[in-house]
Amino acid sequence: MWRFFVSRLGSALLVLLVLTVVVFTLTRIIPSDPAVVYAGPKAPPEELERIRERLGFDRPLPVQYLSYLGGLLTGDWGDSLSTRRPVLTEFAVRLPATLELLAAAMSLALLLGVVLGVIAARRPGGVTDGVIRFLAIGGISMPAFWLGLLLQVVFVGWLGLLPATGQFSKELAYISPVTPVTGFALFDALITGNVVAFSDGMAHLLLPAITLAAYPAGLIARMTRASMLEVQSQDYIFTAQAYGLRQRLIRWRLALRNALPPTLTVTGLSAAYALTGTFFVEVVFNWPGIGQFAVNAMLSVDYPSILAITMLGAVGYLLANLLVDLAQARIDPRIRISASRPRRTRVRTPEGSQTR
Repeated sequence: MWRFFVSRLGSALLVLLVLTVVVFTLTRIIPSDPAVVYAGPKAPPEELERIRERLGFDRPLPVQYLSYLGGLLTGDWGDSLSTRRPVLTEFAVRLPATLELLAAAMSLALLLGVVLGVIAARRPGGVTDGVIRFLAIGGISMPAFWLGLLLQVVFVGWLGLLPATGQFSKELAYISPVTPVTGFALFDALITGNVVAFSDGMAHLLLPAITLAAYPAGLIARMTRASMLEVQSQDYIFTAQAYGLRQRLIRWRLALRNALPPTLTVTGLSAAYALTGTFFVEVVFNWPGIGQFAVNAMLSVDYPSILAITMLGAVGYLLANLLVDLAQARIDPRIRISASRPRRTRVRTPEGSQTR
């Protein structure tokens, strides 16, 4: 298992290194002057030249890249050109809200996707299967910003059941403020026993979580259904049925366990996609996460912030895939055995060709 983990981790770090080269080069060839973004368009040329020298933009591109790579390893991701604050400080303020939204959305997507996929595979081609497939395709094809606006119209405008935007109600700061402990506001409200703030935060979280969960839930449901149909045709399933085991036990224990590896792969890819999809959802629901910061950084061509946001998405994507690979290896021992098995090579000797 350790050899499997080291192999996957090494591949992820290599991909991350190549990505830093590509993204750094692309941000530097954009026709924009970072000194103007930092000081403003009315700054005198002498001031702009001093800023370029102080920020290191006057140095050769390879030197800038090595300096940037060293900053990544030491925790210095640069300063935002628009806010003039360290990028990691901006992340520390905004990232917990994004992670709470992402965790809620992926938990909802995994639960709904697996359950609906298993139910759809019970009677393929039936009415229930058709309805679930229609909902899955709708969740995959529907744009997140459009679904968010639609949910706001229905549940806020027509029914008046849920709040439209924000993470908490404004009056909550005076009635029952959240005591910061970990930086995750909803979790802090839960562990400090602030029931009023927790229920208010859950009400604000529901609509953006459903919006963000629609796409991964559709993918997970379709993959679970396809995997279950394939597993249910295996001989050991028919053997279990012949022994008289209950259908519920066969379906939810035997079949689902062997159908999970492809579903976990799709879940990891969906989680990485949802991390970038939070930007659109946060803009629609005015969620105080990293999405607003990302949009402002792109509009103002804020190089350090764009690089940091891209690296954050890449690290999230690679981490999700690494966790999925480890989960698959835990569920199916054949995966880690095949990954750690030494390759056979053919060696030519005087006695003839031998395989090692």
